[in-house]
Amino acid sequence: MIHPITFSIPKEKIITEKPKKTKMVSSLIPGILSTYIYQNETDYYQEYQQSLFAITTKKAGWDCMRHYEIIANRCLPYFPNIEQCPVTTMALLPKELILQSNDLYHRYHTKQISDLTEEEWHTYDELVLKFIDHMTTHLTTQQMAQYIIDKSQHSHAKRILYLSGCLSPDYLRCVTLHGLKEVFGTNCHDYPKVPHIYRSNSINYSGLYGKGITYTNLLDQSLHDDVLDKTVIQDIIDKRYDLIIYGSYHRGMPLFDIIQRFYSPNQVILLCGQDAHPCNYAEWTNKGYCVFVREL
Repeated sequence: MIHPITFSIPKEKIITEKPKKTKMVSSLIPGILSTYIYQNETDYYQEYQQSLFAITTKKAGWDCMRHYEIIANRCLPYFPNIEQCPVTTMALLPKELILQSNDLYHRYHTKQISDLTEEEWHTYDELVLKFIDHMTTHLTTQQMAQYIIDKSQHSHAKRILYLSGCLSPDYLRCVTLHGLKEVFGTNCHDYPKVPHIYRSNSINYSGLYGKGITYTNLLDQSLHDDVLDKTVIQDIIDKRYDLIIYGSYHRGMPLFDIIQRFYSPNQVILLCGQDAHPCNYAEWTNKGYCVFVREL
């Protein structure tokens, strides 16, 4: 089985109150490095909160964390060429709403905020609420974790082993792990431990990709059981876990030689969060593995 998947965002990042708007379009322009002036999450989010619209675009891949950050901060995305995005890519994003947002941008962006009529504000606010509703229903990390469980037909799973071949930041691996931790707690065990998604004063989050914004410093340290690190091989042999998930199978599949001896393919899920890649998904799906692909 192969399924589309997207990035997701922690529910706590979605602001609940309507922010004061002071500018029509965000000054942060994708691809123009001189506009990348924000050194921390608070200032970066504030830029979107005070803007009616923010430009977002395809990067190396169509899916981009910026899309989610804009929406979560109650700003409308302007996404040129969204019509060219394949149906199976960004399949969980509300593309119809983005098209409506693009139309609104074209109607509003040359105006001053003070010139907007009450009706225009109402139209804007209604669309923002539709985006927030869709995000809350489909695009939080918890909802994405549940999507994986449902699509792979593992609603019975109680204990999950989440494996990483590389601990460098990987948006899909990190936010999906956060969602599974939110749903399963310590019954979802990440091995090796992905340190930057846990709260800590010893990690230089500013040195991480994207300055660690949105996907780091999220979970209490108690949500990782260090004892299970020491027994992971025996626990695989004993089939302690109901489900095995590789957070990025392109970046390594540790312990796979042991796992394939004790787990059937339909008990193993492979996630692909790469931007561009010559994947032969059939190599895995024909054997019975379930694969979730971001840029499908």
